[in-house]
This record gives sequence, structure tokens and C-alpha cells, in this order.
Amino acid sequence: MKLASLKVAACACSSVAALSLASLAQDAYPGKPVRIIVPFAAGGVADALPRIVGQKLGESWGKPVIVENRPGASGNIGMELGARAAPDGYTLVLAPTGNLTVNPSLFPKLAFDTYQDLTPITVLASSPNVLVVHPAVPAKTFKELVAYAKANPGKLNFASPGDGSGAHLAGELLNLEAGIKTVHVPYKGMAPAVSDLVGGNVQMMFAGVSTALPHIRSGKLVALAIASPRRSPQLPDVPTVAESGLPGFDVTSWYGLVVRSGTPADVVQKLYRDIAEVLGQEDVRTKLADLGLEPVGNSPEAFGSMIKTESRKWSDIVRRANIQPLQ
Repeated sequence: MKLASLKVAACACSSVAALSLASLAQDAYPGKPVRIIVPFAAGGVADALPRIVGQKLGESWGKPVIVENRPGASGNIGMELGARAAPDGYTLVLAPTGNLTVNPSLFPKLAFDTYQDLTPITVLASSPNVLVVHPAVPAKTFKELVAYAKANPGKLNFASPGDGSGAHLAGELLNLEAGIKTVHVPYKGMAPAVSDLVGGNVQMMFAGVSTALPHIRSGKLVALAIASPRRSPQLPDVPTVAESGLPGFDVTSWYGLVVRSGTPADVVQKLYRDIAEVLGQEDVRTKLADLGLEPVGNSPEAFGSMIKTESRKWSDIVRRANIQPLQ
């Protein structure tokens, strides 16, 4: 009995020691600078968001948070760097919707497995998209646009910043759900796509509210519908696509943070909690609102569920729209 008691006591001590070590490891993190890889060029929302959050994290931790832009291959270069980093929590990756939920369907030869090599931390923020048209288009409402497109199949063109982009898939989803035929015109980036839309060289596109808002306010573009479940605070009078006749239509952009799989669970949880705290700060929320973003800060588990749900959705749309692989 005494021997058994000693074994139990030893096991208990071992468990306490393990928990203490885990706690110490979490408290010690971060013990050096943390970097956030942004898989796109500097400038724009995808670059500004991690800089805002990273600055606050650095102030809280007393350790620098360095944002590193590694653009190329539709974001796949930066994502691969994150997937190949040491699993210690010192290299995070900003991951927009498309990189986690669309690219695996469009790039069958990716050098990494999005689901096996990366672990979700949290969604930083989401951004509603808006369907905008050039003023010359004879439609002032979403229903009028659909009616015009049905009467004139193939006459309307929609712009996007590139094949496989969120704006491209949103346009294809509209074709599928509304039963219309509009023609995709890809550009090399959002800026030239919006420029050609404002110039009347293309007729319509889905764009982030923050991108389209100046042109809407100046009258150079007409906002027909918000492509998210709720109306946008910046455009409260513009109905959603769902309100306008296509229930369930949702093309919301979001930006998450992920880390190399194998990173200790306690470090992932600390990152989530600290980031969620930052996203709750009033000055951060104000800065995000100025960018047309809504803070999220959901748990790693909730983020993981989002990725699975959205991946199924976009994989099905890629198949139904017969979008060819890009690699």
C-alpha cells in the first residue's frame, strides 16, 4: 500500500511539474521578436491590419512585432514561408479568406498543405463587399441589374484583381445564383480593375467597401447591394444581396492569423487571448472602422470551423463555375 501511495504521489508530482512547465513556457512567450508575414505587397488593408494589431501586441509584450511583406503567386509564397517556419509561435502569417479557403481548390500543386501545415489562431477582422456598377449601366437596383443581364446575356463585364480572386469568385457566384451570364475580365491588381471600372471600360465588380466608398460618394460608381449578411455601417441605405432577392448570398472577406502546425497549444491560446484583447480596444476598433473593417477575434476552434465551411463552399463554386486550375 505504501509503495502504491508513493507511485500515486510521484505521478501527481509529475503532473503538477508538467503543468508548471507549460505555464512557465506560456508566461515566457514571447521571449524574442515575433514576425507577421503578409503574403502581399505593402499598402492596402491586408498590410495595414497586421501593423495596427502588431504594434499593440508589441507594446503589451515588450517585444517587437515585425511585419514582413512577402508577395507573389497569389499569396502562396508568403503562406509557404509560414508553413515551413519553426513551430514555435514566432512566425505568424496573415491569411485572407482566399488563401485558406479558395487557393487549395485553384492551386492543386501547392508546396504545402493548408490544413495540415497551418494552425488557425483567430480572425482579426472582416470586411463587407459591395456590388458596384458604372453609372452608364441601365440599372439602379440589384433587381434591375439582374433583369438587364438576363435580357442581355454576355453583354455585361465584371472586373476583378485576378483569376481566382475573391472578386472573381463573387462574380461567378452571382452568375450561378441569379441565373445570368456576365463575362469576367481579370486585372493585375485591384487598383487597375477599379480604375477601368470608373473609366467605363468594364461595367461592374464586387469590391471591398473601403475601396469603393470614395467612388460611390463622388458618383463615379453606383452601389447596388452589399454582399454580406448585414448592411454596411458605411452604406446603411444600400440593401444586401440577400434582401434584394438572393437569400444566403454571402461574400464576406476576412483576414485571419495562422501559425505553423505543431506550435504548442498554450502558445496558440496565448496568441488568441492577447489578440482578442487588442481587438477590443477602442482606438483599435476606430482604426479598423476607418479601413472598412469589423473586428472579430474568434477562438482557434471557431476559426477552424469557418475555414472548413468556407472551403466546402468555394470548392463547390469553383467546380460549378468550371474555373480551371491556376497551377
